Amino acid sequence: MAITDWPAAERPREKLIERGPQSLSDAELLAIFLRTGTKGKSAVDLARELLGNFGGLRQLLEADQSGFCAAHGLGTAKYVQLQAVLEMGRRHLQSTLEKGAALESPDAVRHYLSARLRHQPREVFACLFLDNKHRVIAFDELFYGTINAASVYPREVVRRALSHNAAALILTHNHPSGVAEPSRADRQITDRLVTALDTVDIRVLDHMVIGDGEVVSFAERGWL
Repeated sequence: MAITDWPAAERPREKLIERGPQSLSDAELLAIFLRTGTKGKSAVDLARELLGNFGGLRQLLEADQSGFCAAHGLGTAKYVQLQAVLEMGRRHLQSTLEKGAALESPDAVRHYLSARLRHQPREVFACLFLDNKHRVIAFDELFYGTINAASVYPREVVRRALSHNAAALILTHNHPSGVAEPSRADRQITDRLVTALDTVDIRVLDHMVIGDGEVVSFAERGWL
């Protein structure tokens, strides 16, 4: 049965308008993005099949181009559309941060950093640079490592902070394993960076470790 033949209250688009996007399942949201199904399958049926094949919504959204386009019912056009949607989401989160002080919206910081780093297949160390009112100046990815570790150089962090004329910053990196619990090495490099940045009067406000659906804050744990 085509979706147009469903009761209006069960159609994804009408349901979204009536109840809001949060009321839709992953399959229903994906069906709206797909717009059409395939022969013998509605868009919702196709969405359910794709979610099953990829292992979930996150895995589908983070699939590389070849893997995404190889799936039945998808292709280059859909891949391009999806990447545009994801980037708009990241830019929306960034603009939300830029409107006010980062410390006034810790959830927005978490969501933004997670959106930037959670999908990375290798470890990425980055900094969110802030002015003296803790407003966002820039987000820079600085170091890249293997799936287990990244080499972080305090001198480069200091140099980049000075180039942005930053008064403070938030350190962040991801754990590709998905486990956000900081390691001893994470705490050691944080201490080194705090010391190095203190020499040029730049404060480290937090170090957030990004896992799969979890973000650990050094500040909240009293480690800074």
